Amino acid sequence: MSAPANAIAVIVDGYSTGNFLPPAFARLGVDVIHVQSTPELNPSTLLPDLTAYVDNVVCADETAVNATVDALRAYPLVAVLAGQEPGVPLADTLSERLGLATNGSAQSICRRDKFHMIEAVRAAGLHAAEQCSSADVEELVGWAERRGRYPVVVKPLSSASTDHVVICRDAAHVREAGAAVLAARDIYDCANTRVLVQSYLAGTEYIVDTVSVDGQHYVCGVWQYEKRRLESGKNIYDKDILLAESAEPVSALTAYASQVLAALGIRHGPAHVEIIMTSEGPALVEVGARLNGNMNPGFHDVCLGANQADVAALAYGRPREFLERYAGRTYCKQQDAVVHNASTGLCGEVRAVDETMAKRISMLPTVYLLSVKLSPGKRLRPTVDLLTSPLRIFMTGTDRAALTEDYETIQTLKDGVYELQ
Repeated sequence: MSAPANAIAVIVDGYSTGNFLPPAFARLGVDVIHVQSTPELNPSTLLPDLTAYVDNVVCADETAVNATVDALRAYPLVAVLAGQEPGVPLADTLSERLGLATNGSAQSICRRDKFHMIEAVRAAGLHAAEQCSSADVEELVGWAERRGRYPVVVKPLSSASTDHVVICRDAAHVREAGAAVLAARDIYDCANTRVLVQSYLAGTEYIVDTVSVDGQHYVCGVWQYEKRRLESGKNIYDKDILLAESAEPVSALTAYASQVLAALGIRHGPAHVEIIMTSEGPALVEVGARLNGNMNPGFHDVCLGANQADVAALAYGRPREFLERYAGRTYCKQQDAVVHNASTGLCGEVRAVDETMAKRISMLPTVYLLSVKLSPGKRLRPTVDLLTSPLRIFMTGTDRAALTEDYETIQTLKDGVYELQ
């Protein structure tokens, strides 16, 4: 049965993979309204396609919330959800005020601020990093020195895509990394007024993607990160590798992720949970109460049999159907899959994209989709994190050896995609 005629879902800050939500709701016959939480759109991430929405409402501060709630009450609403990280607190507030399925505003800070996030997880009795947050770099250095064990991790409180995340080897490194955070704005163009330092979690890092209705979760996929650390202390994330649902340590990761969601009050909608499997068991890195930033619906349909955007739309548009089809279940891997974030050592202004070279990558047998991130006039920089990876390649197939062969071929082609000035 379809959602009610002319039903409306509200998406707050539909940046990045939030652009997959309007078509997902459209497939259910649900229209969408966009709510913008800033005075101007933020150009540092992929902008929302506002042509996909019936309206765009600007709610740039707390004084606009009442008027926004009143305006939205005129519509037959089925949902309010965040399209990307900055929209989480406002989506919590609007959904709560409008009487819709909501994670509530009481724990919103725990879903955006990484210090409060980890404190909430630790308060729930779950394994997580030790930490300190401060606006004073010397306080961070003092904490690390008193603790007496390096490395430690320095990061912003509310950014993403490994922005300014540094694994620090000593006090001087902590001082340098902390000062760099305070001197920068995060990827959402917000000032960094405090810095987070955490104990280093040794182990393999994983992704657990979920969608929930009233605290009942569906695990959309579990992926293993393959990465390497630079001398600077920054990680380059090379591959996300899809694990079979029966592989180790999927069951332990999904059980821990469920406990984390409960601790953070994430009872509705999509979530992207990053976990390190340490010698003491799983430990949270961070959670985004939104879609996976590496999610592509068609790609996930092929390798997972479903995708997080469509399942999230179903959870809000037809919750009873979600509960019948997905609640309490785990994905079933259809075939091997890798998301490769290519790196480069090149630097310069992009003059043109070599379409012939891009096509050579796209035509490799296991390449599902090549995402070319830079356009002419943009600057290509040596890769030091996810933000500076110039290409994203979605790869899938039934032959693992073919995936490896195509990955190796990409390494010989990737630096030819951009022609530099």
